[in-house]
Parts: sequence; structure tokens; C-alpha cells
Amino acid sequence: MKKYMQAAVLSFAVIGLTPHGAAAAEPLTVVELFTSQSCYSCPPAEKLLGELAQRDDIIALEHHVDYWDDLVYGAAGRWKDVFSSPESTDRQRRYNKSIEGRGYPYTPQMVFDGRAEAVGNRKRAVNRAIKNAREKQGERLTVMVARLPAGGLTITVDGSIADKAGIWLLRVKDKQVTEPTGGENKGKNLVNHNIVREVRRVGDWSGRKAVVELSGYTLEEGFSCVVLVQAARPGPIIGAARCPSLSS
Repeated sequence: MKKYMQAAVLSFAVIGLTPHGAAAAEPLTVVELFTSQSCYSCPPAEKLLGELAQRDDIIALEHHVDYWDDLVYGAAGRWKDVFSSPESTDRQRRYNKSIEGRGYPYTPQMVFDGRAEAVGNRKRAVNRAIKNAREKQGERLTVMVARLPAGGLTITVDGSIADKAGIWLLRVKDKQVTEPTGGENKGKNLVNHNIVREVRRVGDWSGRKAVVELSGYTLEEGFSCVVLVQAARPGPIIGAARCPSLSS
């Protein structure tokens, strides 16, 4: 708690928090990077994502695809991305089917609010896409995430959007430095941020206020979580929030 109540109220208003550790209710732009530690052109995009992750108005996430894992690069051999998963590849492919004008996946690719995409290592294009996403965001659901007194989380979703969607909890590794011993990035220090390690549907939005309680939910040290409200395709993101810290 702050020393003075007035200061506490001001702090909550500025950074978008509510009492008891509830996450921001203001609209956030969700930027998802599809990448691979075996992709030579991906480290600049990963660096850019790390910069975006510092912004209060953006939720930045990294998904590591697995279709680079079996490629061999001459004497450098191959490198299996330590974070790669078929789930990340499937998520990217589904996005590319739903986003107009994009029919195939590639890396590094950034997706903005589930509605648009851009090459992830082209800073001007990324910043332009973020600006467009915020201008075209439209109506959003209010998503609040708070700590339960006995441990775990409670997620509250409210608003007037009639669309049906899932309430998804993403477990995220905050940062990892890896030095590949093979592949296109052999010998480099790769720095990854906000790496998605699990995507779990925890509830449903059906046009009415939804409250989801996850008693006993915990996170390992160095991990955080994010809540997205989104169709299962996946489709446009209509609500998002960061989780509060679960450390005591």
C-alpha cells in the first residue's frame, strides 16, 4: 500500500490498476511475434518485441514455431528451438487463414490484435501496424484480473459485445537468453521476451458478464500470465489484460 491514500488512488489511475492487484481495464494492443531460434532474420524482431514489451499500452508475446527445427544449415547443422511447439505453429497458420491477404506463415511475423500482420523486423511497418490497430480497435470488453485472497486468480469480463468468444489464460516466460550450438544462429546470444509456454481456455464469453475463479493457480519464478478474450479460430482479440504478480 502507498503511504498516503491519495497517492495510492493516483497511482491506480495512472498505471491502470485497481485495488487488490487487479489488472488494467484500459484497452491494450496485443502484439504476437511468431519466431524461431533457427531463423537468421528473427533476432532483430525479437529485440523489437522486447522494446514493445516495455510499453504500458501493449501486451507483447512471443510464439516459437517448430517448422524450422529440422532444417540443416551446412556445417552449422540444425538447431531445435528450445521453446518451439506445434501449438504455436498451428496458431500462426490459423491466423494466416483468417487475416485477409495472407495465405502462408513465415518468420518473423507479427500479428496485431488478431486482425492484421506485418514483417516483425521492419520497425516502421510494425509501428504503423500498431497505430492502425489502435485506431481500428473498436469496442472492447473490459477484462480485469485480480488475486484471490486465498491464492490464485479471478478473471472478470464485462461489456456489451454480443460475439461469443473464449477466455484464454496464457502462461508466459518473461525472459530467456540462449546460445544455439547449431543452425543459422549458431554461437549468438539470443534474447527472448514474453515467451508463451501454455495457452489454456478457462472460460467463455457469451454476451453477459463472466467471472472465472482459478483457485490455487500459481506461477514459477520468472513467469507471468496474460488473459485474452478471443474466438477459437483464433480471430480478433476483443479484450485483454495482464495478470497481477502472484508473488507474496
